[in-house]
Amino acid sequence: MLGNMLPDNKAIGIALTYIYGIGQPRSKEICTQVVLGEFKKFKDMTKEEQEKVMTFFNKKVKDLTDEEEKKISDIVRTYTLENDLRREVASNIKRLKELKTWRGMRHALGLPVRGQQTKTNAKTAKRLLGRSRVRPTLKK
Repeated sequence: MLGNMLPDNKAIGIALTYIYGIGQPRSKEICTQVVLGEFKKFKDMTKEEQEKVMTFFNKKVKDLTDEEEKKISDIVRTYTLENDLRREVASNIKRLKELKTWRGMRHALGLPVRGQQTKTNAKTAKRLLGRSRVRPTLKK
């Protein structure tokens, strides 16, 4: 589903979290909107239930009543998932780097961005700082 192999032996609520951009709260919301049991295993789903979930994500809503179609399409439009979400995050980081903001500089240097201490933590980031491919030269 959406280019991901969902595990068969996990509950649907947990299996949906394997898709980038879906956490547990959103997974729970999807299960209630598609009217599926959250604790049902993915391998125990019938073909019809699997198709319901697929149409929910593929935005191809067929053979549903007008009310169900409207409800599902409204929910799906609000979600940004997988490649679209990755592209959006990457463009946001690129924008911060181009503006040379503090957060953008931290991203460029590979250091913690959200104010974590670096004196005792962030050993991996500090180890990578010496490498030229990670530490870009910043032009003024």
